[in-house]
Amino acid sequence: MPVQPRPWPDVPGDTARVARRAFRKGALAIRVRDELGAWCGDEVFSGGYGVRGAPGISPAQLAMVTVLQFAENLTDRQAADSVRGRLDWKYCLGLELEDEGFDFSVLSEFRARLVAGSLELAVLDLLLERCKELGLVKAGGRQRTDSTHVLGRIRVLNRLELAGETVRAALEALAAAVPQWLAGVIDESWQQVYGQRIDALRLPASETGRTALAVQYGKDGYRLLEAVRSPGAPPWLRELPAVQALRVIWVQQYYRDISEHGEQVIRREASEHGLPPGALIVHSPYDTDVRYSVKRGKGWQGYKVHLTETCSDPAGDDPETGRPQAPNLITNVAATTATLPDVSMTAAIGDMLAARDLSPGEHAADAGYISADLLLAARARGITLLGPVLADTSPQARNGGYDTSAFGIDWDRRQVTCPQGETSIAWRPGRQKNADVNVVRFATAACQACPARSKCTTSRTGRMLTLRTRQAHDAIIAARAGQDTQEWKDRYKTRAGIEGTISQATHVTGIRRARYLGLPKTRLQHIAAATAINLIRLDAWWTSTPLDRTRTTHIQRLKLNPAA
Repeated sequence: MPVQPRPWPDVPGDTARVARRAFRKGALAIRVRDELGAWCGDEVFSGGYGVRGAPGISPAQLAMVTVLQFAENLTDRQAADSVRGRLDWKYCLGLELEDEGFDFSVLSEFRARLVAGSLELAVLDLLLERCKELGLVKAGGRQRTDSTHVLGRIRVLNRLELAGETVRAALEALAAAVPQWLAGVIDESWQQVYGQRIDALRLPASETGRTALAVQYGKDGYRLLEAVRSPGAPPWLRELPAVQALRVIWVQQYYRDISEHGEQVIRREASEHGLPPGALIVHSPYDTDVRYSVKRGKGWQGYKVHLTETCSDPAGDDPETGRPQAPNLITNVAATTATLPDVSMTAAIGDMLAARDLSPGEHAADAGYISADLLLAARARGITLLGPVLADTSPQARNGGYDTSAFGIDWDRRQVTCPQGETSIAWRPGRQKNADVNVVRFATAACQACPARSKCTTSRTGRMLTLRTRQAHDAIIAARAGQDTQEWKDRYKTRAGIEGTISQATHVTGIRRARYLGLPKTRLQHIAAATAINLIRLDAWWTSTPLDRTRTTHIQRLKLNPAA
């Protein structure tokens, strides 16, 4: 199915007349069409389509439907019904009143094309380009970033359930793909074990029974893997996603021990045989991208999404109406695995903003996004990275002793002087945790005879310091000193606004629950949700409608005389 770019259709006369009478005060979809015009074009999506065949539904219209779908948190079927039956959607899409729309499955196919063609960001990029033309977003302003957890679209399984459900998922895929071949590999006993969903309610209650069942699952899994790799099996069977998931999970959960007594299938235990690190452990055969992570004491299985938005200066608001100069718009969305730390995304987010020509002049984020190297990298780009630097966690800093800041450092002579006046005897450059460092050591005899030794070190060999490079060290010292000032705290207050954006995205679009399986499609969900939030905010700005829905009581609405 090829893409034949067509101009965005004009609104048919009958559609415009009926829609305006039905929506006398307007509607979001109508205002989006009137204010933004033809902001979404077909040619951007050509990479997700072929070059032969009859042209299909306009991808630009499908993109618009997808955004409107997330603006109202609709299912595919509800969105397709809205295209057929809602006047405001027909107006936005430029459809005739008699237009019958399309089957809801078209939306799923469209998303698959976007993912396959790496076009997930296309819709958000198009909207931001249009907003740049209107002067609503620009480079050099203030932006803020934060992340939140996203629950995967899976059922949480314990290890025994995971083993059984992984074998069952592979059997289901093979039964659908090659039923006759599978019938020659398994017998009726497999139907009794794997015919229904593996659930803890139907598993043995005793530990002995569970251990025996785990071994049975392991043997069945290995037998199935050997069968799909046998000479008589079609070669493509091993490429089925469910079979690949079985292979990966079995490497993580089981191993085979061959001895004089024969071959044994043994389930791995963390204390005995070792389990893979948490960043690699697969928790579901249906979504192998899901990972388990913990943040602020809360654990989840799924992903993480990072949102970046502009933040306007309240000083620029209209003094009469209170209307801001421009709405706060989401400028970047990044979906990652749940185990990737926030600090790993700071530079990536900066690169994505720079690619859109929307690099901020000041970028506010919480402590999870800040490090000395990132402060320096942002400064080199002309960006002020605003966020609290983590405090010194050394034993001396925690107990009121001599931390690094108490020492005098002569970078040119590569020498350090302690608070008691002793100078270092060694300065050795090195690398720790992928960073350049300088290891400084003081004389053992001097430290043992020092009257302030209890404040400095308990080591028998004397005090040692690990210093970053001069630029990184100075950046950390300056940042820690600056963040204690009231001026810095007042500037940093703007970061809190991103919490409201996450709350809005959660309640309006359900961003904290993945709709689809796999990280690529979940990333597309987050981008569509962010684009929908931008349209909602634009609509509120056009109509001077406050975004918050603060409830007021009857007594608060009374106009009372001021107290004497």
